[in-house]
Amino acid sequence: MNMIKKNKNHILSVNLDHVATLRQQRHTLYPDIVTAAGICEQAGADGITLHLRQDRRHIQNRDVELIREISILPLTVEMSCSKEITDLMCRIRPEKVTLVPEKPEELTTEGGLNLKEMKDTVKRLMEEMQSEGIHVCLFLEPEITDIELAAELKCDAVEIHTGTYAHNFDARNTSRTFEELERIQKSVETGTSAGLMMNVGHGLHYQNVIPVAGIPSVTEFSIGHGIISRAVFTGLKAAVSDMAEIIKQ
Repeated sequence: MNMIKKNKNHILSVNLDHVATLRQQRHTLYPDIVTAAGICEQAGADGITLHLRQDRRHIQNRDVELIREISILPLTVEMSCSKEITDLMCRIRPEKVTLVPEKPEELTTEGGLNLKEMKDTVKRLMEEMQSEGIHVCLFLEPEITDIELAAELKCDAVEIHTGTYAHNFDARNTSRTFEELERIQKSVETGTSAGLMMNVGHGLHYQNVIPVAGIPSVTEFSIGHGIISRAVFTGLKAAVSDMAEIIKQ
């Protein structure tokens, strides 16, 4: 694969869901999302990501409102294809929204959107938010046909689901890891050629992100669990700074 070693154009958006998870376990006022966003900014993050789930298991409406009002970093809200949340986003107007599949029983997002089955719903909600100036991204598997369909629907960006790659990397399944990495690279190249911003996310941490960061056409990395897990030992500022350095160097 044709890789490069440095790309300072790579963007890191830090997902703060698990800061809210810790808070919601006891319904306290701490740890504070706004404080966390400020630390991320100081540490070199380029954006903040929050997943507003339908069950509100971690991020709450007020978290989105506060970050939108206070943080100087661009805000991305991950959300299901929900009319209720779409209406809320049209009121709050974050810079970006990423449409993701969502199941009540899942621990975390398990894969990309089934765009072929949901294209009419996706297109309707996407156009509603785009009309309010919101940049809309679709969370998809690294499948060429899905990327091509996303381009036809005129979304602004695609975030490639890197969960299968991450699972095989951590399982030390070398052949499958390289297969998945190649699928990601080809998907990124397809989307870039179609004029889409191409992002990646899910399951990425300080070791497995390095090969993905070698793909020059990737724009944004959305990383949360790996950073917050590292922060338990090093503090949030160091954890964010280390990840930003890895993806840009």
